[in-house]
Amino acid sequence: MPMLLTARRSAPIRLHTWCSIISRLSFSIQQPFSFLSPYPKPQFLFKNIFNFRRISTRAFDIERNEVASDQDEKVEVGSQLGDSNDNGSIGGCNDDTYPSGEFVFREYDLWDSFAVKLKMVFALPWERVKKGSVLTMKIRGQISDQLKGRFSSGLSLPQICENFIKAAYDPRIVGIYLHIEPLSCGWGKVEEIRRHILDFKKSGKFIVGYVPACGEKEYYIGSACEELYAPPSAYFHLYGLTVSASFLRGVLDKVGIEPQIQRIGKYKSAGDRLARTDISDENRETLTALLDNIYGNWLDKVSLAKGKKKEDIENFVNEGVYEVERLKEGCWITDIKYDDEVISLLKERLGFPNTKTLPTVDYRKYSRVRKWTLGLTGYKDKIAIIRVSGAISRTRGSLSVSSSGIIAEKFIEKIRSVRESKVYKAVVIRIDSPGGDALASDLMWREIKLLAASKPVIASMADVAASGGYYMAMAAHAIVAENLTLTGSIGVVTGKLNLEKLYEKIGFNKEIISRGRYSELTAAEQRPFRADEAELFAKSAQYVYKNFRDKAAFSRSMTVESMEEVAQGRVWTGSDAATRGLVDAIGGLSRAVAIAKQKANIPVDKQVTLVELSRHSSSLFGLLSGLGNSIVEADTAVKELLEVMASSSGIQARMDGIVFEKLEGASYAGVVFKLIKDYLRSF
Repeated sequence: MPMLLTARRSAPIRLHTWCSIISRLSFSIQQPFSFLSPYPKPQFLFKNIFNFRRISTRAFDIERNEVASDQDEKVEVGSQLGDSNDNGSIGGCNDDTYPSGEFVFREYDLWDSFAVKLKMVFALPWERVKKGSVLTMKIRGQISDQLKGRFSSGLSLPQICENFIKAAYDPRIVGIYLHIEPLSCGWGKVEEIRRHILDFKKSGKFIVGYVPACGEKEYYIGSACEELYAPPSAYFHLYGLTVSASFLRGVLDKVGIEPQIQRIGKYKSAGDRLARTDISDENRETLTALLDNIYGNWLDKVSLAKGKKKEDIENFVNEGVYEVERLKEGCWITDIKYDDEVISLLKERLGFPNTKTLPTVDYRKYSRVRKWTLGLTGYKDKIAIIRVSGAISRTRGSLSVSSSGIIAEKFIEKIRSVRESKVYKAVVIRIDSPGGDALASDLMWREIKLLAASKPVIASMADVAASGGYYMAMAAHAIVAENLTLTGSIGVVTGKLNLEKLYEKIGFNKEIISRGRYSELTAAEQRPFRADEAELFAKSAQYVYKNFRDKAAFSRSMTVESMEEVAQGRVWTGSDAATRGLVDAIGGLSRAVAIAKQKANIPVDKQVTLVELSRHSSSLFGLLSGLGNSIVEADTAVKELLEVMASSSGIQARMDGIVFEKLEGASYAGVVFKLIKDYLRSF
């Protein structure tokens, strides 16, 4: 859903959605979560190494180079991709047409188990893990959908999921101790992590959660754990979810700025922050539907995990419970314990004396354990995984860093190299983007379409794949989204800011000498549009919208009239998009791989290798940037702000100004920076 705003005539069209704001400006709620289930007996935890299992298709791995080679690190994936559908199928998803990719845990045979033990003997020093170790992981803050380099800061969803898979099959790991703290990622990533927890439990190993601060999102993950503990002073805020919209029109009027906004699509709300002083009926309808979907999904999954009625869960939330004692009484958590007490409990269950230290391995060290060490490599058929995250631009800006956003020219190079390669049987494009430059989106759409003509291409959506993000996805043979992925957003807003009154107030004057009837169309911000300029401006936006809508209709095999009903700038959750033909299946990356195997005529019971072609660089600059982020929390926001100021003009598709409070988990610190950044993106 592009949005046309003041720009130089050469400025790019940008496709954005308010989904980016949802993922960045919302606040998290502390939530209590626990899952009461019997703890595995010690003798069950210490299985003989010969009972090692065969990896399933849920395992992914990373190629160290852009081009695959047999010597590079790869991940072997089993025949069954693991999407545990604990709430049944979703309407609009044809399970007979698309495989579910459900995780199937397989035992290693005697020979494979011996081979694994032999490889562990020759494992590199940093891959050595003491037998009987507990994998400890802290899930908190921002979680990137991109692979992280060795020196990169922050958490990576692929590596988190990979660690769950490796731990399930690693005979040295007896269980997982998961710390869950306030998250600032979207619901799509939360769903993926929760699915991997459920899959890990199929290994028979334990997974225990610990939540010192907890809101709805954190509890959503914690409820999947077998046991959940919290300290006596834990912050629990399970109060429900809210959505809010902010408006600047009143401020602009006071300073003498007149926004001239025209919408293409009745649900298009990207200009509302500037043009309105309150929420529109159409925007209220969209946001209400999204909120109902997210809240309803949370109630369904938590009630299923806790074995309670949905009404009972909702009533408990409506009581405004914050006391940890009541959470224990209501079986929301297993018990009230400090971290050291939980560790002592684990030592007791695993047969370690109190005087001994519990053997553990943390997330970062375990991320360096190769699949080869666990015998998870060597499968012949390869499927390429290409990950793209962030705002879309055609070329790299002068202020951008190597890992910032989706650069169309780089992405196109990668797509062409994969198209020319005979190594890959299929391709999965993993998208986590609110959109950006419309021209860049169209160029990438074309290259994906050409790639799809030579081999199967499946799109997998993470938190957000809207506007330009959806533009990319619709070129694939099939689209897979999470229940709560934010997608669609096919619409256009055009506008410019008339600064005439502001200039009068401050005594500023600007005069333009021009040639050509419309040469001052975007250059003359000191006056409003002439009638003929306003007409041309509206027509250009209408042209962009029709082009986007018609390509979407063609790609989804829908009539233009049918596409118009679900377009008009409206944002949908993945489940709603599936029922309306915008998405083909509900699930995570593993289901996308299962569908890719199906379309590549690879037998469902045949294991494949997933080759990751996207990785953040581990450069010195990236290391220094990471250090800067730890020193100054607003560093990322400021860098993005500068980039936006340098290149954000043009036609854009976005829906901004929306804050899902208690939904996304962003800290209050830095919100002002992000608000300013989002506001300036509207220029």
